[in-house]
Amino acid sequence: MVRGGVRVPRAWRRVFWRVFVDGGDVGAAARVAGVSVRTAQDWVAQAGGVPDLDLAAPTGRFLSFVEREQIGLLHAAGVGVREIGRRLGRPASTISRELAHPGRRASDGRYVPSVAQAHRDRATARPKAGQRKLVGNPRLAGYIEARLDGRVRPDSGRSGAWSPQQISNRLKIDFPDDVTMQVSHETIYQALYVQGRGGLRKELHTALRTGRARRRPVAQTRANRQGRRVISDEYLISERPAEVADRAVPGHWEGDLIIGTANKSAIGTLVERTTRFVMLLHLPHGYAAEQVADAMRTKIRTLPTHLRRTLTWDQGREMTPNAGTDIGFTDPVDLFFCDPHSPWQRGTNENTNGLLRQYYPKGTDLSVHPASDLEDVADALNGRPRQTLGWATPAEKLAELLSTT
Repeated sequence: MVRGGVRVPRAWRRVFWRVFVDGGDVGAAARVAGVSVRTAQDWVAQAGGVPDLDLAAPTGRFLSFVEREQIGLLHAAGVGVREIGRRLGRPASTISRELAHPGRRASDGRYVPSVAQAHRDRATARPKAGQRKLVGNPRLAGYIEARLDGRVRPDSGRSGAWSPQQISNRLKIDFPDDVTMQVSHETIYQALYVQGRGGLRKELHTALRTGRARRRPVAQTRANRQGRRVISDEYLISERPAEVADRAVPGHWEGDLIIGTANKSAIGTLVERTTRFVMLLHLPHGYAAEQVADAMRTKIRTLPTHLRRTLTWDQGREMTPNAGTDIGFTDPVDLFFCDPHSPWQRGTNENTNGLLRQYYPKGTDLSVHPASDLEDVADALNGRPRQTLGWATPAEKLAELLSTT
């Protein structure tokens, strides 16, 4: 990396990436590393938000930039190689080779620490094996691209994009004895995010769940706030049967709504906790409690009785106090409400709603989508392999459950 025509030492970039990954603030990380914000922004843009070097500190086997600076100062002051080695705790032969190496010198023959470090950085910057595998294996790249952009089932409409982690783990199942058709999810991410690494079409990053062209540090989080609703104690999640928590017994569901533009339209979501099977509620005429309850009853009654046990719902604005029980919302399942500001109590459903935003973006009118469209999207989600299911799909798990029952 070059700053103002001068190559920035790798140690400085390592400091920047450590701070950036930990806190996600480009300005703060740039100040700690001693570089300009513009330089730091260029690093992030060029690397797609992915650190482009090993963040671990040097092991001590090789000279560091600080040691090279000390060597340069002591050598210029006329100190001998044995004394320099003694002061740095290095063998005299290491110092001698460093000073004699032609790649460590400027055009006038002087030993220059920054030139020596830049030469070392170039020598150690080798391409990753996983990246070479993608570039040189069209079959593997084609498999990945087909699942990133949703072309998994071209004969059955919309199939849904898979995540890099789903693709990586499914490769192990589909090609267990072919290491040339296996690659890590991190390599797939870097092929999408990082400029110049190639192997996959650049525009495929839009198929990722986030839709971002660069990675966002984990430390950058957002808090979702919601107004408090008054719910009778008997319907709070604390009163829900204990068997729901461990997912051992099927038939327990989580539900919520995704809302359209200007809060005028919605789609209901139901997710079974054991299999992660998804059903979508068509709400073309609004999402008042009565309309949601009617759509939910119609949908969930298509299932066998033993798969209709409980439903955990969010305390959303569509629910007036006790509306769920007043209108028979609990038929044919027992209804419970989450605590305020506690979306993690419906974690499976929250994750599903995030996936659905790939199909139904925020700020759009959701009432225009017909019921058949919702069925296609639900089929797409139920056909995606999940890590929690051992990389099986929700549809496969539900079919297995129904067959064994």
